[in-house]
Amino acid sequence: MAEEIIRVEKVTRRFGMTTALNDVSLSMPPGVVLGLVGENGAGKTTLIKHLLGLLRAKEGQVRVFGKDPVNNPEYVLARLGYLSEHREDLPGWIRIRELFRYTRAFYPKWDRRYAQELCEAFDLNPDQRIKTLSKGQKAQVGLINALAHRPELLLLDEPSSGLDPVVRHDLLAAVLRNVVAEGRSVFFSSHLLDEIELIADRVIIMHKGAVFVDSPLAEVKDLYCALELHFESPPETPLSLPGMIWSRNQGGRWSFLCRADAETLKHKALELGARTVKVERPTLNEIFVSLVKDSKGAA
Repeated sequence: MAEEIIRVEKVTRRFGMTTALNDVSLSMPPGVVLGLVGENGAGKTTLIKHLLGLLRAKEGQVRVFGKDPVNNPEYVLARLGYLSEHREDLPGWIRIRELFRYTRAFYPKWDRRYAQELCEAFDLNPDQRIKTLSKGQKAQVGLINALAHRPELLLLDEPSSGLDPVVRHDLLAAVLRNVVAEGRSVFFSSHLLDEIELIADRVIIMHKGAVFVDSPLAEVKDLYCALELHFESPPETPLSLPGMIWSRNQGGRWSFLCRADAETLKHKALELGARTVKVERPTLNEIFVSLVKDSKGAA
């Protein structure tokens, strides 16, 4: 059986009166792209800090490559690459070339030619100082710094935060081309759900410090159905469909998001005297917003 990349068991973390992580458990096998989704304050960054060994688990257990990242930092960090959303972490006075020279001293597997190829792909001048770079260029440099030693696990914490769509696309393309295609693992945290939907095999949704959903992305989307119905005359009673989460009426066309299969919903629509106009899978963003709103309503 292949070694698990990540295992988190019943981790709870409190800061004063605030519970940042609430009995969190998850695991990640090799060769998977795992997308971590959650509102601001859901606990995503706190979880990532535990994986990096920046925070010690006070309740529960964290293992990365089978080791405690706090007690075995050299073993764990040598096998992963990390890109933070905080571009200011890079020293402004240093040149790109000098930054790579400094970083490769810590990684025996650093691939100079690979770093050079990525610089050329991003059209970066290695002699530029970090302080002269745009926000997008700093993100590109940070990604090269995380990728050039060909890590087994790439850990991305909101890597596209504040970047324009073109740079976001280039970063994701680089991850797909250089990591996913080689069968390595990616743990990817983002509030941009279209990014998660584009590259993730598995999705974890966190809400108020707890794991709300942990499933393959395709299975999450298969549980829900978005459909549009048309009524020749307005229904006299409030509409209700199996597993209905919300409904909207726009000029006689009703839109629904339901936790039910399409055939069940089509049959119910016929009973209600409606014509089915469109049936499709909802986006991850629609599912996420609905789950969170439903949770708040239940609370």
